[in-house]
Amino acid sequence: MAPTTQLIVLRGNSGSGKTSVARALRQAYGRRGLALVSQDVLRSLRDDHPGRSHFFSFDIPFEETLRRHAGRPQSVEFGAEVMREWYVERDLLPGGYETVIHQDSSLQETVRHVLARTLGHSEYASDA
Repeated sequence: MAPTTQLIVLRGNSGSGKTSVARALRQAYGRRGLALVSQDVLRSLRDDHPGRSHFFSFDIPFEETLRRHAGRPQSVEFGAEVMREWYVERDLLPGGYETVIHQDSSLQETVRHVLARTLGHSEYASDA
């Protein structure tokens, strides 16, 4: 990877909105401008990435996570009980380098915020 590349990490509990934001970011960046990778390769990417890295964590209460999950195809595969087992409140990485996305940040606001942080364009600026 060239040093000018950026690593954008979206973290959060199941149903918090990561995939929706990732899809919208892919659309904003264009197909050739953004690669989506699973969380399994996160540690390796963070350690090996020569460019700028951006970490965003979705801090969404469990009740809101359940509400969002209800509209997903996976809602028929697993429900509240399973999600409760997975849910970790305020699951931030040590070091304080993640930008926290709160429940009141809409999809559009979150995407604008990530674009502002990663592209540096003020027209995308918003408070997430």
